[in-house]
Amino acid sequence: MSEAPQNSPTSSFDNSSLANLVLLAALTVIALLIMGYHPGLEDDAFYLAAIKRDLNPALFPHDAEFFRLQFQATIFDKLVAFSVRLIHLPLAWTVLLWQVTAIFLLLHGCWRISRRCFAELAAQWAAVTTIAVLLTMPLPGIAISLADQYLHPRTLATAAILAAIVAVLDRRLLWAGVLLAIAFSIHAIMASFGISFCAFLFWNQRVPVDRRSSVPLAAAMVLPLGWIFEPASDAWRQAAATRGFYYPGHWHWYEWLGLIAPLILLYTYWTFLKRDEPSESDGKALRSLVRSLLYYGIFQTAAGLLIMLPPSLERLRPFEPMRYLHLLYLLFFLVAGGLMGRYILDRRVYRWLLFFLPLSAGMFYAQRQMYPASAHLELPGIAPQNAWLQAFAWIRQNTLVDSLFALDPHYMTLPAEDYHGFRALAERSALADYEKDGGMAARVPRLAPRWLKEVNAQSGWQNFQAADYQRLKRDFGVTWVILYARDEPRDTMTCPYRNGPLQVCRLY
Repeated sequence: MSEAPQNSPTSSFDNSSLANLVLLAALTVIALLIMGYHPGLEDDAFYLAAIKRDLNPALFPHDAEFFRLQFQATIFDKLVAFSVRLIHLPLAWTVLLWQVTAIFLLLHGCWRISRRCFAELAAQWAAVTTIAVLLTMPLPGIAISLADQYLHPRTLATAAILAAIVAVLDRRLLWAGVLLAIAFSIHAIMASFGISFCAFLFWNQRVPVDRRSSVPLAAAMVLPLGWIFEPASDAWRQAAATRGFYYPGHWHWYEWLGLIAPLILLYTYWTFLKRDEPSESDGKALRSLVRSLLYYGIFQTAAGLLIMLPPSLERLRPFEPMRYLHLLYLLFFLVAGGLMGRYILDRRVYRWLLFFLPLSAGMFYAQRQMYPASAHLELPGIAPQNAWLQAFAWIRQNTLVDSLFALDPHYMTLPAEDYHGFRALAERSALADYEKDGGMAARVPRLAPRWLKEVNAQSGWQNFQAADYQRLKRDFGVTWVILYARDEPRDTMTCPYRNGPLQVCRLY
């Protein structure tokens, strides 16, 4: 392991020895084993589908609009599709390679920040290990975690933001700007939070201590950005209602506690560090990081609540201003882990084991409880255990590309489905679902009327009769449906596939 950073030359911070990279690679593997891997899960219903359509434009002839409009503002899907063509690996393996790389880059950014904030090796690695173990920690009120169990542009954008934070700490502002621009091209909303934090960090580093009594107006003007401004409609409001995190007024008490507690703890850290930290480069960097994080948290909390609470500003809610908590919690856990390593864990192996083994086991157990019907690592080439995924695989291999499917609009939340997206895994078009397509309609108001019409047309799916299926065929052009095995096939369809709980039927 390399020596702790010296106090004078900044270049010593960038000494990425082979031993350090091997340790980071090991932590990446540990993180992946704890968090699991589930391509096509949740938001990946859009991301993976968009990548597949970039590679094969014939896919999704009926419903590409549900992800195409949003993806006009990101290079993410084009970048992954380009890499598939470049390295000539199957898409499934390429996406897995990207996921591993994204986690590694995120942890590498955390490690570089920890080296600037902590002189002790124990503190540096405790900080990074804490993040590796807690990547799937759910964040209060915003329906995301520090990282996802599939390739998400948020993870890549976060890695670029962390590298930009390092550049600001090193006073390499031009490079920080380039990194933030890269992050913005991948995930605009998350990058806007990175820009906001870096503005606070830069200000804290350049203004003398006796002038730091107020938050600078210039930094405060960096507000979260979004894709579009279109008027609200009743259909849009119904779509927005599917996003509980759009409404802080409906949060539970523990979600509000999760909003306030890190700010209180950051103030406690700041007070402690002002008294206890030595006036060395690593101590100054840590104090600057904590102080900037506190200012950033206070400002973004005020700005987020100002946007999210008033009904008159409802159209701004899809900008998701409360998701600033993602960067806040990531850096908060990084600092907390580093302080834990410095003052408690030190270099005593038994203390590391007593702290990290139960924490890792708890995070692993939580993931298994969230997706009990699926393999923990859904790796390429391994036959799916999940009955829904088996049906999706049959559909992908045995139906025409221009087929249009209908299924229960709440299918992602059904027992044993485990939140896997139909489009991404079956590679076929489908009528809108309630959960994920509702979120897209909330972001892109022009989709809301179509979303509401298709969801309403599938309402009461469990009680559908032959006339209902024929109505879907007549009104929307549906050619296939996914039914439960208990449903008797009608005389208007044939069901060539059955796997136990499900059957896939063709309408005629």
